[in-house]
Amino acid sequence: MTACKTAKLLLVDDDPSLLKLLGMRLRSEGFQVATAENGQEALRLLIRERVDLVISDLRMDEMDGMALFAEVQKFQPGMPVIILTAHGSIPDAVAATQQGVFSFLTKPVDRDALYKAINAALELSHPLGEETWRENIVTRSPLMLRLLEQARMVAQSDVSVLINGSSGSGKEVLAQAIHAASPRAKKAFIAINCGALPEQLLESELFGHAKGAFTGAMSHREGLFQAAQGGTLFLDEIGDMPLSLQVKLLRVLQERKVRPLGSNKDIDINVRIISATHCDLPKAMLRNTFREDLYYRLNVVNLNLPALNERSEDIPLLANHLLRQAAKRHKPFVCNFSTDAMKRLMSARWPGNVRQLVNVIEQCVALTSAPVINEALVEQALAGENTVLPTFVEARNQFELNYLRKLLQITKGNVAQAAHMAGRNRTEFYKFLARHQLDSNDFKE
Repeated sequence: MTACKTAKLLLVDDDPSLLKLLGMRLRSEGFQVATAENGQEALRLLIRERVDLVISDLRMDEMDGMALFAEVQKFQPGMPVIILTAHGSIPDAVAATQQGVFSFLTKPVDRDALYKAINAALELSHPLGEETWRENIVTRSPLMLRLLEQARMVAQSDVSVLINGSSGSGKEVLAQAIHAASPRAKKAFIAINCGALPEQLLESELFGHAKGAFTGAMSHREGLFQAAQGGTLFLDEIGDMPLSLQVKLLRVLQERKVRPLGSNKDIDINVRIISATHCDLPKAMLRNTFREDLYYRLNVVNLNLPALNERSEDIPLLANHLLRQAAKRHKPFVCNFSTDAMKRLMSARWPGNVRQLVNVIEQCVALTSAPVINEALVEQALAGENTVLPTFVEARNQFELNYLRKLLQITKGNVAQAAHMAGRNRTEFYKFLARHQLDSNDFKE
């Protein structure tokens, strides 16, 4: 056997004796094996645990092997499934493989044929060294593991990926993992936050500029599309990109060419685009603040990154991992959390997601003088998170939101008056309102 021995196999068969016998054989080869006597039990187990391969009998009461295969693919696309049957026929095998079943074997199963099929399935879904691509993502959550499996599969192609996730959930880390699993891994991975720069500077950063293109452009500058040639460009917070730049980005994606500011020459580019947002882009399209054609260019594959409170089983794993990292940098004698401290970490709401957890652990390590972090330190760090300085972009956005609300309250929703007070024209002011999802009608008496 050459298959990955750390792989976990799920055996499904309504014959307990056959289930026990096959399970013993595979365990003797070093595999982890879980068993289920029917399809519903198998689905419940798949939700709770990580499984690398399903081996199922074809003919079972209530839910047969093909029905189970269809259900598995709904919530875990790409999961390899091997079907076994005592009633094998060529039409059955053809139908099964056409629907995506990895292999179709007839009982009594030839041992070598089964092991060969297992080897091939695991090698396809978990190539050698595949764990290194996502080594910075610490998880045991079935939700995250399914997402990572999808990410690994989509990494093999060049299609554009849109990652949805709340602030601090790790969108850039996931984008880096996709790049690391892709054929572009040895080329550059370049990230830019589309909401962090003024429009002209963002345009110059993305597309580059020629000498003299604008005041201060003293020399030619290569843009990030050119810098990422052959690699991956990560456009974070794509929902904050101004509409005028969305048009130019769409042109680049359609033509695979970029034209620097102030230049009349197009430059061919070969770049994979991964974008991310915490915004609801379909709603932004309805408000005409995000282009529909650009959305469909970017959203070829959509990955939804769960918030930390949606994968609470990861909190102890992440906390201990971050503790080891922080202790190594600052205080090597710190080695553990008390039971109560870990319970407090588990019960926290984590609105700031993994980023907030990192801050809390760093503060606990910085303030402790003992090898074990106690509950009081965790409580203090969690309380302190409410006063932690936001990023520049977060602070600016919050200021704009509060300022716009105040203006609308003062003018009782009169946009013309509010725009005049702000020193902006009405068209520009409406764009600000749309960006912050404010409706002037809500402020009218």
